[in-house]
Amino acid sequence: MMRRRLTAFLACLLLAISMGATAGPAEDRKAMLEHYKQRLPNIKLEDYIYGALALNQDAKDQYDSIMMFPPFVNDVDDGRKIWEKPFKNGKKFSSCFPRGGKNVAGNYPYFDNASGKVVTFENAINACLKSNDEAELKYGSKEMGLLTSYVKSQSDGMKVNVKVEGPGALAAFEKGKQFYYARRGQLNFACATCHIDNVGNFIRSEQLSPTVGQAAHWPEFRAGTELTTLQRRFQQCNSQTRAAPLEFNSEEYNNLEYFLTYMSNGQKMQTPVFRK
Repeated sequence: MMRRRLTAFLACLLLAISMGATAGPAEDRKAMLEHYKQRLPNIKLEDYIYGALALNQDAKDQYDSIMMFPPFVNDVDDGRKIWEKPFKNGKKFSSCFPRGGKNVAGNYPYFDNASGKVVTFENAINACLKSNDEAELKYGSKEMGLLTSYVKSQSDGMKVNVKVEGPGALAAFEKGKQFYYARRGQLNFACATCHIDNVGNFIRSEQLSPTVGQAAHWPEFRAGTELTTLQRRFQQCNSQTRAAPLEFNSEEYNNLEYFLTYMSNGQKMQTPVFRK
């Protein structure tokens, strides 16, 4: 047991050193993948999208069975109705996106040089509303969650393809990475404490999932119909470590989403999904 813990500690230390000394995001992602190959040798890269389910075949089988007839199908249909409802000017959301919104969600978030900020898919939704003289949706609202649940489902099977190009984008990526590795809260935990240092281990009754693949399946419906977005999950994790959650669409959370999604590049999107 002591030897296994020492090996895990050394692997995490080498990952931290390699990511701290690398030249950019591509090298960071390569180092992270090598770390997971050591910690999770029996898990295929394409299965990382299933998170902790990939570590438990019984749980994965139950998930597959539930996803054949997902309990949230009516919720996703409510999102479709919002998407298809015409604006007052006669246009629809689909007019704001290439291919009418199909196979585009995997390109988000991206860094916008004009504004100097990360643009999430939710930002793009509100930009569409604003450009058509419609009221923007509240970030974190159920309506925004239902809408993105439907629209992102139109990109199922698309591989995540987030780019980090230019000094502004790199700075935002680095800020997101720093947030991921920074310890906070009364428990002094970082995101990386669970999903890198202790990946595959149990906390309470759940195994901890790898970072790679985490951003490929949001929003989730937990316990069947409880809508949970990625940034809502950020807030929940902060609360669980007894740290103060940040606001939806904060610069910190957007940068974190940028970093996290880049680390899932090449993973196939599946949205939304069921989780316990």
